Amino acid sequence: QVQLVESGGGLVQAGGSLRLSCAASGRTFSSYAMGWFRQAPGKEREFVAAMSRSGGSTVYADSVKGRFTISRDNARNTVYLQMNSLKPEDTAVYYCASTGLFSRLERSYDYWGQGTQVTVSS
Repeated sequence: QVQLVESGGGLVQAGGSLRLSCAASGRTFSSYAMGWFRQAPGKEREFVAAMSRSGGSTVYADSVKGRFTISRDNARNTVYLQMNSLKPEDTAVYYCASTGLFSRLERSYDYWGQGTQVTVSS
């Protein structure tokens, strides 16, 4: 069992930055890969970024590549999503999730946080 708690969401103007955090507990954090997903109003949840167990590999959605950076601190059991140059279309609820596989596929993830709202105003 893994518990995930996101934080760091909020309201920001277009062009601004936010850093999301996801604190994990319940299992050895370094034993699983981590991902971030988001769901905008009226849309399906979509992949944002993922990082392997060791942090040596990352993958991003094309829509955020070059603007968002995923990182993890295995000593703090935390994964981060640094979001720069935010756009109104980045507005969504952001979720972190854990998986035994390094994947961008939602169905690969077995534990999810409750989500944190990010709102980008124009």
